[in-house]
Amino acid sequence: MDQRDWLAEQFEGHRSHLRAVAYRMLGSITEAEDAVQEAWVRLDRSGGEEVGNLRGWLTTVVGRVCLDMLRSRRSRLERSAGPWLPEPIVSVDGEDDPEQEAELADSIGLALLVVLETLTPAERLAFVLHDMFAVPFDEIAGVVGTTTTAARQLASRARRRVQGTVPRADTDMALQRRVVDAFLRAARAGDFDALVAVLAPDVVFRVDTGRTAPVGLEVSGADAVARSILSRGGQFASLARPAIVNGAPGFVLPTRRGLISAVGFTVVGGRIAEIDVIADPDKLKAFSTDE
Repeated sequence: MDQRDWLAEQFEGHRSHLRAVAYRMLGSITEAEDAVQEAWVRLDRSGGEEVGNLRGWLTTVVGRVCLDMLRSRRSRLERSAGPWLPEPIVSVDGEDDPEQEAELADSIGLALLVVLETLTPAERLAFVLHDMFAVPFDEIAGVVGTTTTAARQLASRARRRVQGTVPRADTDMALQRRVVDAFLRAARAGDFDALVAVLAPDVVFRVDTGRTAPVGLEVSGADAVARSILSRGGQFASLARPAIVNGAPGFVLPTRRGLISAVGFTVVGGRIAEIDVIADPDKLKAFSTDE
């Protein structure tokens, strides 16, 4: 085995870790794969001879690549309309895809990803690398181009934002599924009162249709959300199929060609606190099928 083959083998051993870092940074499986591939290109170019801690080196390289991607994306999103939601990680009941299951195991909740998107790119990098992957602040400072103290402050600001905004979801998966099933029954029946009963008073409902059709939606409050769901999505409720969306019970709307949308829920105290509908075709490409 020559040096390049050995290096490639070592890189593959870190791929799942790097993909997890990149997904948390970007909220996109597709972009995460691009970032990981770029890390390999840079490692291959360097030859790896002067790399001591390969995992640490690759983690910071992926962080630097993701930081550039976030900065570019931020400027694009400022010119678009409607809410942004992450590219979902979905497991449809009854399907067995080892790669998909591995991605699901590495996923985090939609609610956290939505809040991470509100951070500045530097804050997000500092929070993800330090709080989720224990990267030292001096290394983060090198990626961002700032001091160690400033890097610590970036992570602190991000942490306060996350802790003050992300709802504490119930951990009982069976309870979450019962709540989501009750929601779906009410939507199918067109039962406004039953729908309101499963929603938290301050529930938030978001729909991301993508940049090509910027007619996204964000509604809050149980009554307003129930009305919106019954007026906009009632006709699709019969198509819903149970799924796990970013580690929590949800559902998908499938067609023969792929998914119309993936719907994720955040359940808090036995009621639905957030509903996220990803209907952006670009974010659902992984679930399309060729006929």
